[in-house]
Amino acid sequence: MPFYESVFIVRPDSSPQQVEALAGKMETLVQEGGGDVPKTEIWGLKSLAYRIKKNRKGHYVFMNVDASVETLGELERNLRFNEDVLRFMSVRVDRLDSEVSPMMRNKSSRDDRSIRRNTGEAKPPSAEAPDAEAKDGES
Repeated sequence: MPFYESVFIVRPDSSPQQVEALAGKMETLVQEGGGDVPKTEIWGLKSLAYRIKKNRKGHYVFMNVDASVETLGELERNLRFNEDVLRFMSVRVDRLDSEVSPMMRNKSSRDDRSIRRNTGEAKPPSAEAPDAEAKDGES
């Protein structure tokens, strides 16, 4: 079966629980069609590059899909007719990537920074900062 990466954007007024339920529903749909969804990531509420249906933000959901063309067509049909879905896109890929996507890596690094900020933990010193002694010795 061919591999696909599918991303869809859910309305911003949907709760995180509703977004998870919708992602679960789409996973079930693919599995009922004989496919598999090895990875699903909910990227969270993000700003859109431009307004879509009068919305400036949306909940992003990413899915790796291993399914037939017919099953993918059924998934896209369900996404198209769901009122909570603003946009969707599915792209065929040669292989599925099992690593964490760059969006989730960025999210975890932001979470680490916010934890450091909230606990008052100091940032590690930068290696690029010049020493005052080295400047004086060069003159």
